[in-house]
Amino acid sequence: SISSTPRPRPSDQPPQLALTMPTEKVAIIGSGNWGSAIARIVGANCARHDMFDTTVEMWVFEEQIDGKNLTEIINETHENVKYLPGVKLPENVHAEPNLEKAVTGATLLVFVLPHQFLPRTVPNMKGAYAPNARGISLIKGIEFEDSKPMLISDLIKKSMGGMDISVLMGANVANEVAQDQFCESTVGTKDAANGPVWKALFDAPTFRVNVVNDVPGVELCGALKNVVAIGAGFCDGLEYGGNTKAAIIRIGLEEMQLFCSTFYEGVQPGTFFESCGVADLITTCFGGRNRKCAEAFAKQGGGDPAAWDKIEADMLNGQKLQGTITAKDVMTCLKAADKVSAFPLFTKIYQISFEGAPVTDIVKLS
Repeated sequence: SISSTPRPRPSDQPPQLALTMPTEKVAIIGSGNWGSAIARIVGANCARHDMFDTTVEMWVFEEQIDGKNLTEIINETHENVKYLPGVKLPENVHAEPNLEKAVTGATLLVFVLPHQFLPRTVPNMKGAYAPNARGISLIKGIEFEDSKPMLISDLIKKSMGGMDISVLMGANVANEVAQDQFCESTVGTKDAANGPVWKALFDAPTFRVNVVNDVPGVELCGALKNVVAIGAGFCDGLEYGGNTKAAIIRIGLEEMQLFCSTFYEGVQPGTFFESCGVADLITTCFGGRNRKCAEAFAKQGGGDPAAWDKIEADMLNGQKLQGTITAKDVMTCLKAADKVSAFPLFTKIYQISFEGAPVTDIVKLS
């Protein structure tokens, strides 16, 4: 299992990092289910690699739990009792409710919060992080600008004054990661020099990281698979079998590839065979919040789009449903580019979710 073990000897450090680079200071921006799960790995790696400052600041949106501040509970018990109950965090992970304080002096910023919260979060950093800071986004979603898709990493980069932003995506259901069940993940970076740093921060025996030079491919896979998972959830709610669900997943992968090549140049075909691609698509279509909520939507007969809000409130314990938001954004892009007919599955998922089309239409794709 992952634990904050003593620092290894210099010979055990990642190659060409241990003795040649100054200490990196890490701040995690977000502390939900996934943020807390990744904090276990980051905390353990910061404790054992000399290149990192041992203390990891984790920004926590302050909430009251039974009359006590969530940050106080985390710092006293080393457990996020609301978003990752029953799992211990390393003692070197410190919960901080003040965002500016959490990022002060940080050279590595890990963004892991719902993307709709970014516009009101980033300004509160007030430039407190180090001048040479780099960031990495673990956020799955798409924004759009002028009816064209805008990567969350580009949105962060723009908000952070041009900071270099990498991404980490993969078949990483948070609760399974937190239980040290073996999985893989993919880091996409534009600057090859940053790849080894991010790998040292995240790679662990049960969380194997591969680095590729393809930010848009890695990031778009992470967002688009949530749309396909809505379709897979519809199949489950209708009690369709494995053949049907496999067909939806295959068609979904095909439309993911087409969307990437339609709107972005330079996306590498091999990226779809990384953990961020086919592996993440498979696990999200069999588990995860998007599939689960779509199954509930189908079981109640679909219908009113407002039903999604109630399903989210009833089933997700404060977490946010990403697939439906991304489905809306994808449809905006497709309509603007006059490409709707080329994406029958994405279109059908949108129509069922928001236009009252029967859930049984999920298999009417011709």
